[in-house]
Order: sequence, then C-alpha cells, then structure tokens
Amino acid sequence: MDPLVSSLKVAASGLSAQSERLRVVSENMANAQSTGDFPGADPYQRKTITFNAELDRLTGARTVEVSSISNDPSAYRIEYMLGHEAADEFGYVKMPNVNILIEMADMREANRSYEANLQSIKQARELISMTIDLMRNQ
Repeated sequence: MDPLVSSLKVAASGLSAQSERLRVVSENMANAQSTGDFPGADPYQRKTITFNAELDRLTGARTVEVSSISNDPSAYRIEYMLGHEAADEFGYVKMPNVNILIEMADMREANRSYEANLQSIKQARELISMTIDLMRNQ
C-alpha cells in the first residue's frame, strides 16, 4: 500500500486516540471536587486511559487504539469540612483522587501529540497534492 496512505492512517489513529485522552482528562478535571452525596459515600474516581498498538492489515501500518478506560485505584484524599453533606461524624469528607497538576500535564502532552499528528496529516496531504500536480504536468 502507498506510504502516504499508511502515514495518513497512522496519524488519523493518533488523532482519535489523543482526542479520547483529552476527553478523559477533561472529565477528570471537571470532577476534581465531586464528592459523594451522603456521609461515607465514595466521590468521583479518576479515570485513566490505556493505548494499544495495532497492525492495520490493509495498509501494513502500526496504528494506535484505545484499549481501555479504567478507574485509578489510588486512595481518595480526605479533607476536614465540617457541615458538608458528605462529611462523616468527625467532619471528614472523601475527595476525588484527582490531582489537577497531573491532569494539566496530561492535557498538555495530549494536546502536543494531537498537534503533531495533525501536522503529519497536513504534510501527507501536501505531498499527495504535489504528486497529483506533477502527474498533470506530464
């Protein structure tokens, strides 16, 4: 199969994977303060995303796909918030295991990877266009 088509396939799979990663990070950030509804209830649990390399049999290209989205098993933060609806009898509330700094770093990395894949698609498209122009001029 044509190397340009293969490069488009690889970059498109990267765009899709990073888009899904950005969605997961955004969900984590949006729920960073989401507690349970009653005392002792578990709050929002951070989600993680895992990727897998796949072989596209048609093009022979190695693509990336989301293999799973799962919950982070790390411990919840505990904060003292007397009077909160989810506070226990001592005033402590379980908070989500989301660290905004980690989410921001993940978001930045996913954004840069997305941009790199987008640039690859633009370059491949430009090469295809140049090839068509060369074929017309002959």
